[in-house]
Amino acid sequence: MEHEHLIELIRTIPDFPKPGIFYRDITTLLKDKDGLRLAVDAMAKSFKSVEIDVVAGVEARGFILGAPIAIALDCGFVPVRKEGKLPGDVISENYQLEYGEATIEVHRDAVSKTDRVLVIDDVLATGGTMEATCGLLENIGATISGICILVELSILAGRRRLEPHRIESIIRYND
Repeated sequence: MEHEHLIELIRTIPDFPKPGIFYRDITTLLKDKDGLRLAVDAMAKSFKSVEIDVVAGVEARGFILGAPIAIALDCGFVPVRKEGKLPGDVISENYQLEYGEATIEVHRDAVSKTDRVLVIDDVLATGGTMEATCGLLENIGATISGICILVELSILAGRRRLEPHRIESIIRYND
């Protein structure tokens, strides 16, 4: 498997946050300098040939991965934040979580109608956060050039909510 070393660096915590769930903890990968570089390089490589003006990273681990990916792709970075974290004029999107509702925001002028955006996050589960992020950026007028995820939890089928966008994940878990 191409990314076996990355899989080895991801800690699995059983029964978190509730019984029957296998939590995929990437903090162990992030603290490994070679693992972090390999993850960023793999994610950036997936979109090297795509025209991208800006990378949008979803709070919080999407920031950690998104900023170096933006540098690798020679473009800017936009943070997509939880509600109430950005100063100035923002646009918001509400979405459902497994356990309630949440809101994400971005500055209204963070992207323009001509921007082609690559959206980055660490994990794709049910797809609610990523669907809301794409909707938020599209509401401003930007085009989503792609979505790149470090870890996809395939069994939760989040990918289906994001069609027809191009989605690349580096690691997929089927359990």
